[in-house]
Amino acid sequence: MATIVVVGAGFAGHTAALYLGHHLGKKHEVVMVNKYDYFGFVPSWVWVGTGRMDPQKTIIPLKPVYDRMHVRFVHGALTEIHPEPEEQFVVVQKADGGTEQVAYDYLIIATGPYLNFDATPGLGPHTGNTYSICTLDHAIQTRDAYLELVQRLEKGDKAKIVIGTGHGTATCQGAAFEYISNIHKDLVRRGLRDRVDLVFFSNEPALGDFGIRGVTARYKGQLVTSAEFVEAVFRDFGIQWEIGRAAKKIEPGRIYWEDMDGNFGETTFDFAMLVPQFKGHGIHIAVKGPNGEDLHDKIFNAGGFVIVDGIYGLPYERLERNPDAWPSVYQNPWYPNIFAAGIAFAPPGPISVPHTTPNGTKIAPAPPRTGMISGIIGRIVALNVIDLVKKGRMTHDERMTEMFAACVASVGDSLWDGSAVILVVHPVVPDFRRYPNEGGRDLFVTHMEMGLSGAWMKFLIHHTFMYKFKGLPGWRIIPE
Repeated sequence: MATIVVVGAGFAGHTAALYLGHHLGKKHEVVMVNKYDYFGFVPSWVWVGTGRMDPQKTIIPLKPVYDRMHVRFVHGALTEIHPEPEEQFVVVQKADGGTEQVAYDYLIIATGPYLNFDATPGLGPHTGNTYSICTLDHAIQTRDAYLELVQRLEKGDKAKIVIGTGHGTATCQGAAFEYISNIHKDLVRRGLRDRVDLVFFSNEPALGDFGIRGVTARYKGQLVTSAEFVEAVFRDFGIQWEIGRAAKKIEPGRIYWEDMDGNFGETTFDFAMLVPQFKGHGIHIAVKGPNGEDLHDKIFNAGGFVIVDGIYGLPYERLERNPDAWPSVYQNPWYPNIFAAGIAFAPPGPISVPHTTPNGTKIAPAPPRTGMISGIIGRIVALNVIDLVKKGRMTHDERMTEMFAACVASVGDSLWDGSAVILVVHPVVPDFRRYPNEGGRDLFVTHMEMGLSGAWMKFLIHHTFMYKFKGLPGWRIIPE
């Protein structure tokens, strides 16, 4: 009997656990380790953060799902990995205060991001200066602060709201775009939009870069860049933008920044939601050998992400022309029974063109590996572990230079006057070898759209995926 341990019940890890439980749970042991006792549907926390959705509608208690799917649930956080063949166990600090040692034959690390607020002094809800929608607790805090601001606006106050990224190497610009668009729509609905200056603050080199080097796609039959598309949306909504800027320090009501030319400046605000730099949870996980030797650098890189089967260390000019540099099976090269999925795996480099200012500050959006991308990788890793258990060999692979992904960013939650931006990209990472004259992407597939139909699609995605992640009958029919 094989024991498979999955760490992290986000999009990647929860998807993997569902497949593993379905295929192996009755004859083998599948264990999920997660620090929360619920799965959170992160895309809908945008609506939580504007007070438009009950937080309870975005979470699923994990244990009932795993009991049904033949997965043992351990509520706690991973603290140690002992990967050598004579040991092969993890240590978990349990939520009840105890510790548990869990042996494994295969280990899947899907721990999601460590929110590195401290990389920007003064950033984050713990300082009281800025807010976040990256966790459910943060989204609720953000909602409360936003609704308090709304009360002041209703009394006649005016305000400046800044939404975006809080570090030069932050990712999730798409979430910031969606949140500021929902703020705009909510203020319009309340009749308060004329009392607020809305500013999008980002480390992107161009609007619509989104950490994927931007997109050229078909929109209403014409080729349009994502920069042109987002600019048109922002102009229509009256949203200002400040891009190519790295937040260096936050003080109450003030962002100190450096731009790509090395100039320094300040942006004031009354309310700000800024996404922090993401690191891997590996920075807090010990990796030990039988005699206590430190093996950390065999599993994690300096940023805490899991080293997998990518080609690391290539300069950007070579990386962008080598689609095979991106991992295909997400397997650690030193320990073949360890895999990573979602944000936890270390990408070989950025997708967007990196930039360093004359002062040495790096301004480069990190590669997004969330949502649909995480789910796809979670499925691939799970199916390969299933193959290894049943056949002794892997039969599934997919690089991000081959991967199709779709993003639906809502503009309000109404099914009657709401809207959403739909972005379909193939592949996620440009492949200039296959599409040398098309910006590295398949223009037949890559597409942008915006309208009421997108709002209906976003609504359906929420409910369809909440159904899927409960592991209810037919869940496998719903694609990742």
